[in-house]
Amino acid sequence: MTVLSPAADDGQTGSFRGDVKVISLIGVAHFFSHFYILLLPPLFPVLKDVFGVSYVDLGLILVAFSGATGISQIVCGYLVDKIGAKGILIGGLALEGAAFLLIGLTGSYWAVVGLMVVAGIANGVYHPADYAILSASVSEKRMGRAFSLHTFTGFFGGAVVPPTIIGLAALFGWQTGVAACGAAGMVAALGLIVFGRSLKHEPGSDKRRKPGTKASASAAPTSVLLSPPILMCLLFFTLLALSQGGINQFLIVTLNALYDTPVAEATVALTFYLFGTAGGILVGGQIADRTRHHNRVAASCFLYTAVAVLIVGSVPMPLWGLIVLMVSQGIAQGIIMPSRDMLVRSVTPPGAMGKVFGFVSSGFSIGGIVSPLLFGFLLDSGHPSTVFYAVAAFMVVSLVTVFTAVGSRSSASASGM
Repeated sequence: MTVLSPAADDGQTGSFRGDVKVISLIGVAHFFSHFYILLLPPLFPVLKDVFGVSYVDLGLILVAFSGATGISQIVCGYLVDKIGAKGILIGGLALEGAAFLLIGLTGSYWAVVGLMVVAGIANGVYHPADYAILSASVSEKRMGRAFSLHTFTGFFGGAVVPPTIIGLAALFGWQTGVAACGAAGMVAALGLIVFGRSLKHEPGSDKRRKPGTKASASAAPTSVLLSPPILMCLLFFTLLALSQGGINQFLIVTLNALYDTPVAEATVALTFYLFGTAGGILVGGQIADRTRHHNRVAASCFLYTAVAVLIVGSVPMPLWGLIVLMVSQGIAQGIIMPSRDMLVRSVTPPGAMGKVFGFVSSGFSIGGIVSPLLFGFLLDSGHPSTVFYAVAAFMVVSLVTVFTAVGSRSSASASGM
């Protein structure tokens, strides 16, 4: 499968080589975004005993992170459209790496909660800055694949977390492992400073702007965020975060509680799921550049994943069967992602990529606040199978929102939004 091809380059701004460099640099930053989001959940069985807390208490760590990210993303979206994206992106990556370095050095529960707030604030830079740079810099004919590769690097970062942090914790202890991962992000931020000259995004810049149109961030008023298509995209992101949170953060402990699956085997299943998601994103990028029916792509994948997760939550199976189902779920989830981003871009006015993606991405934070408390409560209450049923329900409702978003966009266009 050809992810990006230099053939038939139009010679305009956004050459093949330039596109690859921009996508690669942005991909490094997005890798660490997802890497840090999932860094602590694989350690929950260890941290529960170390801190002497419940799963709801551990969920509070993720709530602190998600709440801070949600607020920060909206603020960063406005800053990106106002002052540009590059400095904000690099600063956020450096700050988040420093926060996790300190988490490893401190090692107390409330210190972790406080530092996760700092990490969450830093994490809010990625979606507004990344999508603004990509939309302003990459050629239109490769935009779907650019979005898919951007999302791929993020999910690849999440996929390598379980074996990385479990391995580091086993060799050096959980604190040293987390601290080392934090230091790696700070090194990556330094790399973006050295090699990031091609990350050019000016306030209000957007390739879709018609020639001669003044590039002003004020071209898209704040009221656009409250338009029906954008609000529906916000709901879509929230539901997606709820369903993904149940799997990404609680699959290991839920399988252990429901079927007494060993932690090592559950970790293998989660790792295969995350790598399947990363691979599905690449497939989804090809599809996104070849169809205008992004809602149909997303809806069909949501339907499959809902059925598959119900099977996992209802039928005990050998490890190979669990891996097959989790990989296929991951691939389907991955295919959704580029179509999701193209749907949002299609309803975003020129010059507003930062604020719109910052706003709708706050849905991830809303879901990130609710899901740890919801799923942690279900586990503490002795209802692990309900975790899978809830995830399936969120997927089914997500299926409905992708069609509603398109309908809202059409209605808004007809009324002259």
